[in-house]
Order: sequence, then C-alpha cells, then structure tokens
Amino acid sequence: MRKLTLRLVALSTVVFLTSCQETKTTAPVTLDNQKELVEERVVKSILTAEEQAELTPQEIVGRLKKGNENFINNNLTQRDHSEQRRKAMIGQFPKAIVLSCVDSRVPVEDVFDLGIGDIFVARVAGNIENEDIVGSMEYATAVAGSKLVIVMGHTACGAVKSTIDEVDAKALGMNSLADLIDEIQPAVKETEYEGERTTKNAGFTNLVINNNAMRTVQNIREQSPTMAKMEDEGKIMIVSALYDMESGKVAFNKD
Repeated sequence: MRKLTLRLVALSTVVFLTSCQETKTTAPVTLDNQKELVEERVVKSILTAEEQAELTPQEIVGRLKKGNENFINNNLTQRDHSEQRRKAMIGQFPKAIVLSCVDSRVPVEDVFDLGIGDIFVARVAGNIENEDIVGSMEYATAVAGSKLVIVMGHTACGAVKSTIDEVDAKALGMNSLADLIDEIQPAVKETEYEGERTTKNAGFTNLVINNNAMRTVQNIREQSPTMAKMEDEGKIMIVSALYDMESGKVAFNKD
C-alpha cells in the first residue's frame, strides 16, 4: 500500500512539473502582443500592376461582392492609410471604375470595403454619363488597366425623383440642372409599370433608378467604341448596380 502511494505521489509530481514547464513556454498575453496581432491584420499594401493584370472582370465582381458583405456586417478591413498613401505615390493600378451619384450617403469605397489605389470613382447627380465621364472611363480602362466599369444607382435618388416629379429647374434659374434632368427623363418614360407613377411609390421610383443605371451602361457602350470593343474581347465588363441605402447591399444587374 505504501509503495502504491509513493508511486502516485511521484506520478503527480511529474505531471505537475510538466504542466509548469508547458506554462513557462507559452508566451503570456500582454498589451504589446495584442497590439502586434492588430497590426498584423492591418493592410498596408496597395494593388500592384502584376495583381491588376492577373485579375479577371468576373473575379473583381466577386471581390466587390465580398467587400460589400463586409460593409453590411460592419466588418470593414483595417488599413494603414498613411502607409498606403506613401506606396501609392509610385503609381496606381485600380481594379475598377465606379460611376456613382453625388449623394453624400453613398460612400463608394466603404460600400465595397476598398482602400487607397483600389478603384477610380466618378460622381455626377443621377449617375449619368457625359463626354467627360466616358473619357475618364476610357482612361481608367484602356490606359490605366482597370477591368470593370460599374454604373451604380442608389435608392431614394434625388435627381431621379426630381425627374419623375417634373421639377422645372429652369424656372428656378438652374439651367444646368434642367439639362441633367432631361438626360434622366428617357429612363422615366421607358419604365413600364402598372400602378402609381410618382415618387410616392417607392417601387416605381426604384425601378426607374435601376433602369436609369442600365440605360447609362448602354449609352457608354455606344459613346465609346474602344470600351465596347474591349468588352466584346472579354478584357473588361461594363455593368450596372443598385445600392440600397437602408440595407447597404449592392445588387448587380445582368445587363
């Protein structure tokens, strides 16, 4: 009995010493360690020419959809903007160009969880195309190597609402706004809808907003033979999308 007891004591001592050794070899969790782990997760790099060249338009759409999920779930990527800014001085190789409305409630880079050097962004009320916008898109794709062109409308768009409500901007002394409304008007007329065709009807309004974005895509193809050819060759994609301001979700259309 005494021998058995001695053996148990010896075994317990070995287990105790082993556990102590394991505890000593494990690095304690400290504030410095936690800081290092956080810093490791912070993105400091920017998109390179090689990375841009390897991406396909379809892959970019997939990445933007994943980024949008991060935005919806309030899980945006942590970035070292100071470091990215310095690295971006060498050059830029954005993966896409987004034409968005000027609406301050549509933070394009955040919506897709992107940082410095990731995308070109063009803005104009109602996200319509014009000569300067199309020229900027040609630069982004044919010169700078972007593979994707997105025309992104958004729910509750004020420019589209003004068009639906037939606001007389000229009477208010805003001739340029009147011209812009005229550019959106065809999307209102072309929208087939059975029901109330006013801005009080969110269903109709959002349908016009989406159709306006799709119509802009077609106009871009017509105005830029270069981009139309690049799209036919599979080098780029030109797509439209609708951003839901309430949910944060971006829905891509199959134009």
